[in-house]
Amino acid sequence: MTDYYEIHASDYHDKTFAADPSIFLSPFVQLLPPQPRILDIGCGSGRDLLWLKQRGFEPTGFEHSASLSKLARKHTGCPVIEGDLEAFDFSMGSWNAIMLVGSLIHIPHERFLPTIQKVLFGFSSPCMLLLTLKEGDGKIHCADGRTFYLWNDEVLREIFASLNLEMASFFRNASAIGSKESWLGYVLKK
Repeated sequence: MTDYYEIHASDYHDKTFAADPSIFLSPFVQLLPPQPRILDIGCGSGRDLLWLKQRGFEPTGFEHSASLSKLARKHTGCPVIEGDLEAFDFSMGSWNAIMLVGSLIHIPHERFLPTIQKVLFGFSSPCMLLLTLKEGDGKIHCADGRTFYLWNDEVLREIFASLNLEMASFFRNASAIGSKESWLGYVLKK
C-alpha cells in the first residue's frame, strides 16, 4: 500500500484534508483524560492532527508514507514519525491515546489481531483507543492496486473482548470524504 500513498500523496492529501472529522473525533475527545498524549497512527494527510491541534491538543502523527508525512507536518505543524505500523516499537513512546482512523483497512484479516496486540503492547494503561474500519464482509480489490479489508461489528466486538478492551462508544457513519461506504467506529478503553 505504501507505493499507492507515496505516488499519489498530493492527490490523497487534497481528497481527504478538507473532510470534517468531527463526527468521529468528537466522541473520542470527550472521553480523553486531561492533557492526553495522542498518537494518530496512519495520520495520512494530517487532517485529524490539525483538528485536534485547533482544539488545544498536542498530537503526534505516525505515517508510513514519507510524502504524506511531509505534507502532514507542513499543513499541521505537528510532529510526524515515519515508520511501518507492523514493525515499529510503540513502547518507545509515552502516549495514552491512540487513533487508528482507517489505518488498519489494508491489514489482512489474519494479521489484524497480532497488529492490534503489538500496538497496544506499547501503550500504558489506562489508554483510550479510537478505531475506524470499513463495514462489510471479505475484501475489495481496487483498480488502483489497493485492497481494503472489510469488517462486521460482531466479529470486531469479539476481538475487542479477547483483548480486554472496554467499549466506551460505538458509531456507524458514512464516509467523511463523500463515498457511500459505511464505517464502523469504536472508542475503547484499555
